[in-house]
Amino acid sequence: MTSIIPTLLHGIQLPLWMLASIIATTSLAPRKFLTICALSAYLDMALKEPEKKSLWVEDAWLLLDSLFNGKEKVVVTTGAYALALIAWLRYSSENSPTYIDGITSHTPASLLKGIVDNQMSVVTVVSDRAIKSSEEAQNIIRALTKAAVQHNYPEIIRELGQAEAMGSSLPDPYLDVPEVRPVTVNTPVLNGDGTPSGETETEIPFNLDILRKHLAHVSLARRVLSEDLAARQKLMEDSVYDVAVQRMRRQLNCDSVLKKQDLQLWMWQWHQLLQARLKEDIELLIEEEAKTAPGQKRQTQPLGPFLSLVKSDKLSLITILEIMRLQGSGGVADGMKTARGLVSVGKAIELEYKAQMCKKNNITVPSTARTGEAGFFSRYSYHNLHARRVTARKFMEDAEEWTSDWTQILRVRVGSFLVDRLMDVAKVIRTGTNKRTGELVEEEQPGFTHSYEYLRGFKLGIIKLNPVVAERMAKDSIRDTMHPRHLPMLVKPKPWLNYNEGGYIYNKNQVMRFKDSQEQQQYLKHASSRGNVELVYAGLDVLGSTPWQVWNAGYRLGKLPPAVYDEPEPEKTPEMETDQKARSIFIQRQRQWLVSKANNHSDRCNVNYKIEIARAFLGDIFYLPHNLDFRGRAYPLPPHLNHIGDDLSRGLLLFGEAKPLGERGLRWLKIHLSNLYGYDKATFDERVEFVHKHLDDIFDSAVNPLNGNKWWQKADDPWQCLATCMELKAALDSPDPHAYECALPVHQDGTCNGLQHYAALGGDARGARQVNLDITDRPSDVYTYVANMVEKRMQEDLERNPDNKFAKLLIGKIARKVVKQTVMTTVYGVTFVGAREQIERQLKDRGDVPLEECYLAAAYLAKQVLQCIGDLFQGANDIMNWLTASARIISKSVPSDRVLDAMEPDQPSRSKKVKGASTRLRKEQMTAVVWTTPLGLPIVQPYRKVKRKQIMTSVQSVYISDPNAPAEVNSQKQASAFPPNFIHSLDATHMLLTSLECRTQGLTFASVHDSYWTHPSSIDQMSTIIRDTFIALHSSDVLGRLLNEFRERYKGYKIPVASLGTSQTLKQLGILDTATDMTSPEEEDEEPAETEHPPTVSVLSKEEVVKLLKPGRGQSKRAKGTVANAASQGKPTPEDSLEGKFVDLVDLLPPVPTKGEFDVNKIKSSLYFFS
Repeated sequence: MTSIIPTLLHGIQLPLWMLASIIATTSLAPRKFLTICALSAYLDMALKEPEKKSLWVEDAWLLLDSLFNGKEKVVVTTGAYALALIAWLRYSSENSPTYIDGITSHTPASLLKGIVDNQMSVVTVVSDRAIKSSEEAQNIIRALTKAAVQHNYPEIIRELGQAEAMGSSLPDPYLDVPEVRPVTVNTPVLNGDGTPSGETETEIPFNLDILRKHLAHVSLARRVLSEDLAARQKLMEDSVYDVAVQRMRRQLNCDSVLKKQDLQLWMWQWHQLLQARLKEDIELLIEEEAKTAPGQKRQTQPLGPFLSLVKSDKLSLITILEIMRLQGSGGVADGMKTARGLVSVGKAIELEYKAQMCKKNNITVPSTARTGEAGFFSRYSYHNLHARRVTARKFMEDAEEWTSDWTQILRVRVGSFLVDRLMDVAKVIRTGTNKRTGELVEEEQPGFTHSYEYLRGFKLGIIKLNPVVAERMAKDSIRDTMHPRHLPMLVKPKPWLNYNEGGYIYNKNQVMRFKDSQEQQQYLKHASSRGNVELVYAGLDVLGSTPWQVWNAGYRLGKLPPAVYDEPEPEKTPEMETDQKARSIFIQRQRQWLVSKANNHSDRCNVNYKIEIARAFLGDIFYLPHNLDFRGRAYPLPPHLNHIGDDLSRGLLLFGEAKPLGERGLRWLKIHLSNLYGYDKATFDERVEFVHKHLDDIFDSAVNPLNGNKWWQKADDPWQCLATCMELKAALDSPDPHAYECALPVHQDGTCNGLQHYAALGGDARGARQVNLDITDRPSDVYTYVANMVEKRMQEDLERNPDNKFAKLLIGKIARKVVKQTVMTTVYGVTFVGAREQIERQLKDRGDVPLEECYLAAAYLAKQVLQCIGDLFQGANDIMNWLTASARIISKSVPSDRVLDAMEPDQPSRSKKVKGASTRLRKEQMTAVVWTTPLGLPIVQPYRKVKRKQIMTSVQSVYISDPNAPAEVNSQKQASAFPPNFIHSLDATHMLLTSLECRTQGLTFASVHDSYWTHPSSIDQMSTIIRDTFIALHSSDVLGRLLNEFRERYKGYKIPVASLGTSQTLKQLGILDTATDMTSPEEEDEEPAETEHPPTVSVLSKEEVVKLLKPGRGQSKRAKGTVANAASQGKPTPEDSLEGKFVDLVDLLPPVPTKGEFDVNKIKSSLYFFS
């Protein structure tokens, strides 16, 4: 082949000194030299003759193409790629002033692929002498980094970040910020022969270490992509499994790791063996499944195509990480339930495949509204909002085949295939000492085994970890292995376009968190397609678009909690040998100490997670995408660092933009500080005065938080208090405090918000005063009120019986905090057991009640609290009883078209002793309570009696629940859960309405359920919005609308008269006026007596039901045996007359409780409604 280089060089006049200089300083062969020389000359001539630049650049690209495709038979050098990148930057980048349209098809992405394919160092390319300008070098690094993100080359991103950091003069945002002091674990150091040396070394636990490694990549990418937030966001959402592979490879090459039994070493060895095994077995499986004869019906769905969707190395790594993550879950020590493990692995494979498809299809994100554009309630109407979302959704959707969910059985089969092979290849070396000879013995054992265990009376299949693996896991917990989709976002979240499109850009998310509830998903999908939930989507978009940043003042704040648990271990006493009670007390205290020690380690790791993530996002503006739980409450998707987290999380966060305080903002900042300290039940003026009295303490806390008087550490919320102290000091020290730019969120919290909604629903004047709905001079505190009532009752008990042990123990110790949770949850139907557990936790936290006395003391106190609450919230109790009764009869109903099928004979149960055939009636009672919030969100209660299906797998025979299978509802759970779920759906509606109105009025808004946040200067405006939206919500007839929805939704539904239940339910429904026991509560779910032939169906009116169930027809418990005997002998029983008799559900729905006289418009003038 004739070389084209001389032809291309024709006419170029190169000075002799230049040629000599280049030859003298390079080791290139003449052909390589001429190539580089020609390229450099072409680019130089393009600069010297701008009118002919197109010609020179075209010739340069022609030569480069001949090099890249091998026509010149010259090895491509780093200099060639460097010159190609210069050519692209100067003449093919659209941002270049010398841009030439269509001059080449090469891009940084294609050039980077060539660099990688030729096994070149990307750092060598960007540092080549051909790139003479520092500015051009930085622009090339940025372009290559974007390409590396596109190709998912994390190592190249890290190298480019380090290269940019070394050559950049830009300030490092982490320069003055100390590194986080991580929690460490002590591990024994082994001698060369494997015996313990007696020394220990500290190391960072695996879960924290992998997080730090991943955040290091994020931080380096930040330097080279400081302005390209979308590329950085894509990098963060790339699979964490790639990072885990790189980390294990690096650890495998460390000599120190090879000398000890390290968890990561084992996992890497398993990974190498498993990926090879999977590759071979999947190929064999596909061949075997392909042998099915044409026309022959396949018994099971082929598995090979699903296992081929993800590469074998990722299948292997996902399987290992998921199984290790589930260790100790579900109440199984050192293991997990087999069914849960198989389903989790299968679902993880499904999610990884879908994430890959999103990346492959380059799903684009519709642009969000710019500053200054119209808000949600301007010229765009509600229907236009829906139309815009439908249009945008068309760009998001892909083939239905990969977006549809896998069945539960398919997940189990995929998980079983993978876990079975992991158990086969995973081996560990277990060492021990021979007790007779003292010699060290080694044995290879399986890393995992499967067996059966009895848990709470049920036989469960379990996967157990080898004890040596479990022991190592106790030190290197990977329970909380991080996936990048759990990090905050650097760009505004994708707007919610559908029930499964929104939030993160490259990872698929659901707008609602529901656990395998196909019914809820279908209702939501239908409502979304009709455009009924657009305001809900818009509200979530508002919450997700709130910008955040990490607060940092440069201080080294102490470790919290301690890295090493500092509470002394309980000591054994001599009395333990003879005194059984003393021994019991020691065992109880020892158990509690071990639990506290484990909790301390978990809390410390949790703190490290938060601070590591906060440090990685320091200096960035970030966003927290939100979705809903099934009741409509909003939660951020990133779980580790968000404003719904604990005091530390909230103390670390600021709004992404600051606003001037103003006079009112400065006042609200002081009130906020008083609230955080715990002085929140006084008037606003008293709270401001409280801050003024403690200004010296506040300034001392801000200036010297660790070595001063530590006033802030005594606050209820110490970290938020410290952040506010610093912000207030900065404002007061500024030349004009009113002009100070403040980004600190200030909160407005509801007063027992559930009771506020109950009081407004029922017009309960007495309850309204207790929860600050009414106009008062001072804020009411219902928790203190109940605490004082309890103290008074205990004093009376003590006067009646001076030897009352628990009254003497608890008198003077009943603070509002002890009773707060119980009071709050009483109207939600908390039971005595629940109240006892709540109070027991509070007594243990106080520390002044002996640990061994907490249980019985809590039982005594729970009884007192529940009795005190008694008639205090009568209006709320009436509404709660109405909601409960309505839910109970709905859950007992059957659609009219299923009534005849319900009366068909059912297969007799083996456990039945009576003769005859029962009906399918109970199996047909599958009606869940469904309602629609005022914003159009359908809510479906998911409580059903789980039906488990046996699946034979290669690991074990497992039982799984199939969410697609029809199942009878859990009537008791449907009834008891409806009141709290309905109230939560109302407070969620109030929050979303407030968020939308705040966005319309230009306010920054965030919320933690019933705690609403904005800038200090915007508090007065937000307070007005809060009150207006609450009044608007409750000015409508909420309960009347709910009753009408029930009548419309359940029109035609029938209730078996035999299923109406206890006398209490009958009284609530208005059927009985006196207490007549139809059945006892314990026997409510008993099936009616069986008959030889199913009875005919008849529908009664409510009056006929009342007459049929008149007093005297019921059976006492004592008579139950007689009834059973009569049934077994084929004789008629009183229950037989109820068989086949139904009543319309609509006829039995009780009327809404009479509303009281409280006027919700008074809330406008209530200072302390939200405060």
